[in-house]
Formats: sequence, structure tokens, C-alpha cells
Amino acid sequence: MKQQFVRDIKPGDVVDAVFVAAEKSLSHKKDGSPYLSLSLTDRTGSVKAVAWDDADKLSKGFGVGDHVRVAGRASEYRNDLQLIVQSITQPAPDTVDPADFLPATERDTDQMLDRLVKLSRTVKTPCLLDLFEAFWKDDDFVKGLKTSPAAKKMHHAYLGGLIEHTLSVALLADTVAGHYKRIDRDLLLAGAILHDIGKIDEFDYRGRIDYSDVGRLLSHIVTGVRMLDDKLAGLADFPDNTALLLRHLIVSHHGSREFGSPEPPKTLEAVLLHYLDEIDAKINGIRTFMDGEDPAQAWTSYHKVLERFFFKGRREQDA
Repeated sequence: MKQQFVRDIKPGDVVDAVFVAAEKSLSHKKDGSPYLSLSLTDRTGSVKAVAWDDADKLSKGFGVGDHVRVAGRASEYRNDLQLIVQSITQPAPDTVDPADFLPATERDTDQMLDRLVKLSRTVKTPCLLDLFEAFWKDDDFVKGLKTSPAAKKMHHAYLGGLIEHTLSVALLADTVAGHYKRIDRDLLLAGAILHDIGKIDEFDYRGRIDYSDVGRLLSHIVTGVRMLDDKLAGLADFPDNTALLLRHLIVSHHGSREFGSPEPPKTLEAVLLHYLDEIDAKINGIRTFMDGEDPAQAWTSYHKVLERFFFKGRREQDA
């Protein structure tokens, strides 16, 4: 079991622990000799590390994404924590618990799945009920839905993030569907549940969260449509028009070609799904960003992607 985590390491500490090598690069000192720069991670965070000696030899012993046992000492460099590495070895496989190295949802994935399944069974359209049941009977699909992250960095970027995000969007869809006229509630709910299913194949999360070959080459939109079509092929007399609208919900949920959708939303349900997906992703991403900031500060640091600072509020005594 892992004893030292990134969040607990302080300057001056002796470090001897297993991490994931999230990044590595060889550079050269002024005298031309190489040194090795690393980013080491576990489920609590990341820390920069540097090996000044035997850089070539150490670098050849592992790859990016591998678990590595690092011995060294923690120091401070330009106000950031840094490990000065003395040795890097391969840990015994039976000493590595994957749960130590990847963040995970704080919610119960079985309970979230149960709630999602029950919600799916409230639809009144028989063909959609049959489609959902085909997915729920697929053990590999259910396992992937409960385990997968929903993103690499931006939102729900942790184990179980996909089921958490899917349930949240589905609940939003259920709430909003009755607010507007001419909304097909069953179709919108189906889109909410199925829009991100391709993410089951999009990510590799054995040592760190990164894109799989399938994710990089095809994207979750393409694989999501493929997964939908695989299930539709096993259902007799599924209406062609409903199948087409479901495909469109998956294809268009990113909103525009600029953000990865081959086509923008062209039905009321698709427009709603895009914005509900955007709301849930943005709120989760911003909240996670805030949680990682100094709790004593009223403002966050600058968010580079969203190009702004966020106000967390002031404590009563500081106002």
C-alpha cells in the first residue's frame, strides 16, 4: 500500500514512494551533460522532479504512464515543490493499487447507475425502452460506464466521472423537458443518457488518464454512434426516423464543428442537449478548479482555458 502521497510531501522530506510518470524529458546542462525532468502523479496531485545524474540510464528504464518507485529528497524551486531524484526503479506489480494513482468520484457508482436505469425506464416510447434494456444487459458497457472518466482534464476527469456526468445531464433533461412546448421528453432523455457513451473507449486510464488510440483516431462521437448502431442492429423493427434522431443527438452535442461536432444541433432536443451538457461540464470543471485553489483567497488564480478569474466569495470576517 502506498504510504507517501504528493499532497503530504513538504520541502526537506525524504521520499521513497511509487508514482505514475506522467511526463518525462531529457535536457542538457550548460556543460552538455543530460538531466531528466519528470512530472510524477498520484490521486492527490502532481509534483515536478529532476534527476541530475545518470539521466540517460534512468530514462531508459521506464516510459510515460508507467508506475515508478522514486527515491530522493523534496526541495523548493521557484516557490514550487520539486523532488531531487536519486534512483528510479520498477515496483513489483502486486504492490501497486491503481486506486492510489487516479482520482475517483466521491459518489457511489452503483447507486448512480441504479438511479440512471430507473430514470431510463420512465420513458413511454417502447422502442427506446428496448434500446435501454439492450445497453443495461451488456455487462461490459455497464462496467465501462461506471468506471470511465468523462474527460482528460476539463470536467469529471476522474474514475466514475462518466456515470456522474451522464446522470447529471439526464436529470437536467428530465427537469427541463416539460418547461418548453414541443419537446420530445423521451428522445431528449435518451440523448442525455447516450450522448457520451463513446467515452468508454476514448480513454486509457490504467496509470493516468489519457486518450486511447481509438479516442485519438476516432473520437467519442464516432465510437458513440457505432455503439448505438451495434445495439440497434439487434432490435427488430426499430423506427428509422428515431434511430436517425438519436444519431444526430450524439453527433451534434458539442454544438459546432469548431468543438468536434460534425453537424450543429438541428432539432429542439439536440439544442437543449448541447446546452445541458455544456452547463454540467462547465460547472463541474469550474468547481473542481475552485476546490484546488487556496481556500483563504476570495479569488482564484487565472483560468487559462476560460480566460478569467473566479470569485469564490469572502468569509464574513474578511468582508
